[in-house]
Amino acid sequence: MTKLYSGNLNYSSWSIRAVLVARASGLDIEEVVLPLGPQETVGTLIEATGQHRVPALVTDTVVIHDSMAITEWIAEQVEPGKVWPVDSDKRALARSICAEMHAGFIDLRSDMGVDIKHRHPTPKMTPGLQWAIDRVLQIWDMCRSKYHEDGPFLFGEWSAADAVFMPVATRFQTYGIELNPVARTYSAAILAHPLSKALIDEAHAEPWTIDLSRFRPKSAD
Repeated sequence: MTKLYSGNLNYSSWSIRAVLVARASGLDIEEVVLPLGPQETVGTLIEATGQHRVPALVTDTVVIHDSMAITEWIAEQVEPGKVWPVDSDKRALARSICAEMHAGFIDLRSDMGVDIKHRHPTPKMTPGLQWAIDRVLQIWDMCRSKYHEDGPFLFGEWSAADAVFMPVATRFQTYGIELNPVARTYSAAILAHPLSKALIDEAHAEPWTIDLSRFRPKSAD
């Protein structure tokens, strides 16, 4: 049995992405949600995966760390179109913007942590945070302008790119970020997707709470 170990779906953007892709694939993958922080979680992860980070996918033959590596493994197990776009140009661009999100946007992560079931004040708009928000909106505008005739998602039909940016859409909602019309329409579409709606419901039902203010940088004022 293949198992996917994830953190709290309310807080762990890395886990959300892997879970959405796993569910979209239709593969028989058992999900194990572990609360972030407790020592028991660390022990369980080390015993099951050899390290203490989520997400982690465990098959009969390999342990795969990192949401993008998990996404690529899943894509190789299913028919084309289940994870990445079938069209080669779309697929290349989808991988490019996912790699960009995966590797950067530090100010967005630190100042606007994922918290699906709560609402927080809009953070102080530092140059780094404003750049990150503007860059996300630029990516969304680019994809929607190119592929809006193919469907409501970044590349028309739902793909792993939408799984990667779904937690960003929740961030914008959580912190009351004003969006342009294109971004507002796309954000509504991705949050209304059945996979997203089911995950959001599960996030709301989780009993665990994390004080995100502990992880935000202190103001210099």
